[in-house]
Amino acid sequence: MQTKRTIFPNKLLPYALLTPQLIITIVFFLWPAAQAVKSSFEREDPFGFRTTFIWFQNYTRLFGEPEYLNSLNRTAIFAIAVTFISMSVSLLLAVAVSRLLRSGRAYTTLLVWPYAVAPVLAGILWWFMFNPTIGIVPYLLNQFGISWNHRIRGNDAMVLVVLAASWKQISYNFLFFVAGLQSVPRSLIEAAAIDGAGPFKRFWTIVFPLISPTTFFLMIVNINYAMFDTFGIIDGTTSGGPAGATNTLVYKVYADGFLGLNIGSSSAQSVVLMAIVIVLTVIQFRWVERRVQY
Repeated sequence: MQTKRTIFPNKLLPYALLTPQLIITIVFFLWPAAQAVKSSFEREDPFGFRTTFIWFQNYTRLFGEPEYLNSLNRTAIFAIAVTFISMSVSLLLAVAVSRLLRSGRAYTTLLVWPYAVAPVLAGILWWFMFNPTIGIVPYLLNQFGISWNHRIRGNDAMVLVVLAASWKQISYNFLFFVAGLQSVPRSLIEAAAIDGAGPFKRFWTIVFPLISPTTFFLMIVNINYAMFDTFGIIDGTTSGGPAGATNTLVYKVYADGFLGLNIGSSSAQSVVLMAIVIVLTVIQFRWVERRVQY
């Protein structure tokens, strides 16, 4: 049997189709990244009148700052917590929706809505709900003898940003888990049920391994989300406080560069943050992907 091949007579058409995307990538990613790398080796005065090439001094000073090391630890805790909570809750909701026959579409539509909310608006929404003065959640917690004030307690602030960031990402994970669950053959689940396997065992031994590619993909996406896309949520809820308790790496880049006007240190931090994400992604593809069953 011969395979039909499609031949385009115009040889310039593929390049014409790729050119807009290449321009966007170069202008909005490669060029700013190159500028950040260049600035990380320089010292610039706050007004931008004088620039001095200082080699690796920004990096050596960076890793000698206890505040930056504490921000690194807080980012690790924040990223792990957001990834675990958002993925586990979304998987639970996806399993619940997959069991519904008539109202599954309605539940899916309602659960997708939070993904359309801008990160800053999501942060402000959770700030209002957890506001110690006017928030409904602190009022309800106070009825059970639990005192909540994220403005003066670092642990409360971290819990707040983790919940807000997880809530924002659940909808995205939910869509992919629902699609993954729908692709699992029903015959395998029915055969396991006939053999006497319970619901939990059927899910753990059949369903979960078959959706492992989706889980692996979402794990990478959620880690990158926690590292980069949570800036608006943190800025809208705690602004990195109190006392830097929620000052993650991506927010520290903003605080040092735009508020502190330390462009060299901020650029070095952005380069280190990008390197950390690249290393984590390579580690996941190198070791975690081996357990993925395609």
